[in-house]
Amino acid sequence: MTFPLRVGLLGGSFDPPHLGHEALACAALSELALDRLLIVPTGEAWYKTQELSAAPDRLAMCHLAFDGLDTRIQVDARETKRTGASYTVDTLRELQLELPDAQLYLIMGDDQWRSLARWHHIDEVSRLAIICPAYRDPQVLAWGDTSPADSHDLSGIRPPLRVQALTMAPMPQSATAIRQSVSVSITLDGAVSPAVAQYIQQHHLYRSDT
Repeated sequence: MTFPLRVGLLGGSFDPPHLGHEALACAALSELALDRLLIVPTGEAWYKTQELSAAPDRLAMCHLAFDGLDTRIQVDARETKRTGASYTVDTLRELQLELPDAQLYLIMGDDQWRSLARWHHIDEVSRLAIICPAYRDPQVLAWGDTSPADSHDLSGIRPPLRVQALTMAPMPQSATAIRQSVSVSITLDGAVSPAVAQYIQQHHLYRSDT
């Protein structure tokens, strides 16, 4: 008996990739028994109000953060090469064409999970992939929200979501908080990997005087 290839997709701005992202990737590999995990930095994020760092910087930091974790992890640059807004459904469509026999798993944290009802073509996303949220921090905000919410109503999504939740210890890291820390010269120990911290310093990212 042959089993389908199990391919995970972990997307996000990764501005910067932090230790919470790395823990989420490791949890997904272990709990979902993935054959491959794609780390997919977004191009032009439809859900972000602030301007993202340049794609080459975010890609470079993703390689520094993820390349040494596990040989099954691959940094995938496809979304940074698109013009216009970047949508997960487009990436899932491409992967289905590239890997027609694979089972796709969409890995996400609290902010993405709580914003899911507002996603572009969420009905198709729910058909193409099993949704795998990790409930990282009960105080994390959904995209565009100003206060934490217990949940968003996902009952109207058709077909119904296929959900396989991940278990991982709460991870307090936040890309927003990390950028703010750099701007006021606070150390990034315990927030990002040493290699990512060095890259941020060497390339003067997130500094208020640049």
